[in-house]
Amino acid sequence: MSDQPQWFVVHTYSGYENKVKANIEKIIENRGMQDQIVQVVVPIQDDIEIKDGVKKTVARKVFPGYVLVKMFMNDDTWYVVRNTRGVTSFVGPGSKPVPLTEQEVVDIGVEASRVTFDFALGDTVRVISGPFENSFGPIKEINDSKDTVIVKLSIFGRETPVELDFAQVTHI
Repeated sequence: MSDQPQWFVVHTYSGYENKVKANIEKIIENRGMQDQIVQVVVPIQDDIEIKDGVKKTVARKVFPGYVLVKMFMNDDTWYVVRNTRGVTSFVGPGSKPVPLTEQEVVDIGVEASRVTFDFALGDTVRVISGPFENSFGPIKEINDSKDTVIVKLSIFGRETPVELDFAQVTHI
């Protein structure tokens, strides 16, 4: 048994994804299981559709017929999810649910991988990708919540603050 909740894929009746999500969330609330079933997600993606010359953004389910559930797997949580109206089964061989790997979770886009960042204000860094590649400058600001830094770069002979992702800079 894992000491961290894991993501599991639940198969649902077609078109019941949002109902299943709502039903599981209601059961979690009613039974006080928020510490066991942590998150329920129906992955959606915005697509742009052009109909009669009009551009429209449409939310589409990334995996029709499936719901992702982040939970600690035990008899209680298995029973609650498996017996939720609209759920047909967990994804896995036979009736044994198999959790998604960390890489699968990142690839699906449910959780972003955290970039570790061990820089400090004033450290000089080199930009390793993007339009300012191979530029150097000191870090003036660090924004952990957005995984970005503000680096003062010399552009056309002027000191210019540029916002970059953690992954775009490296120590020199």
